[in-house]
Amino acid sequence: MKYKRVLLKLSGEALSGDKGTGFDEATCVKVAEQIKKLNESGCEVAIVIGGGNFWRGASSDTIQRNKADQIGMLATVMNCIYMSEICRNAGMMTQVLTPFECGSFTKLFSRDRVEKYFSKNMVVFLAGGTGHPYFSTDTATALRAVEIQADVILAAKSIDGVYDKDPEKYPDAKKYDTLPISRVIDEKLAVVDLASAVLCYENKMPMCLFSLNEENSIINCVEGRCTGTTVTTD
Repeated sequence: MKYKRVLLKLSGEALSGDKGTGFDEATCVKVAEQIKKLNESGCEVAIVIGGGNFWRGASSDTIQRNKADQIGMLATVMNCIYMSEICRNAGMMTQVLTPFECGSFTKLFSRDRVEKYFSKNMVVFLAGGTGHPYFSTDTATALRAVEIQADVILAAKSIDGVYDKDPEKYPDAKKYDTLPISRVIDEKLAVVDLASAVLCYENKMPMCLFSLNEENSIINCVEGRCTGTTVTTD
């Protein structure tokens, strides 16, 4: 394996499959099978999941933004609990951590807890975003990756990389094999939000963006065969 410790960001929409909402169990089981192979190989895996398969509150003008974001945080908790159980059913040990109290559903996030669970060969789910409104799960992904000193962020999406324009609208759209993070920031490319891009730039955190739908795409990235776009720290 090229990477020893990874932060895997899963798109909520990607987990919903063709339905576009909720969960597609067959898709989630396939993801768990890849995670299990990584776990058995000794790779330490932490996972952040977006909430877009349940909620996109930023587009709502009927409630306050901070409340919309709180609903989004809870959506990510639901996603992580669900995927945690899918992984457990596949034979892995897991734990879900959040930056706020969720009763007995989760435990509070701390770097020490992550290290403790990794030492026990557990897969760790980092739910609830940053715990604050106005920050996306992209930002939470970058923040947690830096905090736990991951080797790389693996961003599994419903699209197979970064393009110079929308490939669904423009057939001649060009996909980038590699892209420096400085260019993402300077040109405000829609790879991740600007706050997370700056955080990755300042802390030299590389990213691989790829399609979750491709066969063994997560494993391929960990082994250094990213078929999507690699965002470098240059």
